[in-house]
Amino acid sequence: MSKLLEQSCSQLDSLRQTVPLVHHITNYVTVNDCANITLAVGASPIMADDDGECAQITALAQSLVLNMGTLNRRTISSMLLSGQAANEKGIPVVFDPVGAGASSLRNNTAGQILQQVHVNVLRGNLSEIRFLAGLSANTKGVDAAQEDAAEGLAPAIQMAKKLAKAKSCVVAITGATDILTDGERTLCIQNGHPMLSKVTGTGCMCSSLVGSFCGAGPDLLLGAIGGVLTMGVAGEIAYERAGSLGTGSFRVALMDAVSTMTPQMLLEHAKTYEV
Repeated sequence: MSKLLEQSCSQLDSLRQTVPLVHHITNYVTVNDCANITLAVGASPIMADDDGECAQITALAQSLVLNMGTLNRRTISSMLLSGQAANEKGIPVVFDPVGAGASSLRNNTAGQILQQVHVNVLRGNLSEIRFLAGLSANTKGVDAAQEDAAEGLAPAIQMAKKLAKAKSCVVAITGATDILTDGERTLCIQNGHPMLSKVTGTGCMCSSLVGSFCGAGPDLLLGAIGGVLTMGVAGEIAYERAGSLGTGSFRVALMDAVSTMTPQMLLEHAKTYEV
């Protein structure tokens, strides 16, 4: 069994013992689900996006999650202020560049954040990460494009490793096969279920889980693995319990699965390999 896998799964107990405060500046479509998934996994969420207080709130937190889902100019300055406050305090920053490559505003904002804030974990789909790595990407709104995935896994792994080294961060590409790397250590995860893509905000919730795990321990690759694996395993369990009932019941079952997850369940369900 992978040592990375064992160590990341054990962090779930640490998370629930420490109850890290996770500050989100996220999008209004999924903010409630992000708060609830954070509570479900055992962390504590706070959503403060006004630039009059966001930096102060960040300074109290154990991690910061920045999400471009419903991007607007009001929160861009808040993201930058909070990101810089997190850097000053040594608080890990998780950045979810939703829709990078889809519009000039998103492209410019992602560039600003990566230039002015040291991002510790960059979590996105393949098209978003390809764009941020300076490669051609076929962004389809906020979803990854099939054309990008068609190039295969090996080039995506090499691209992720290169970007992780260049940005001194963990890169987490989520999709049919998740790729998580700090440039040296790399783990691929093949958990999840297609129904996750039929519920709004599962990507945002995944970033919240990553932020929760990263707030509980210093090894951020382990934190990213823990968050992504929890979402994938919970998706499988939720489908078994409620998938036949439809997407609404699946969404509730997903939250239930995260709230009852244990390290042993993660280990038993994990489909991973190191590269």
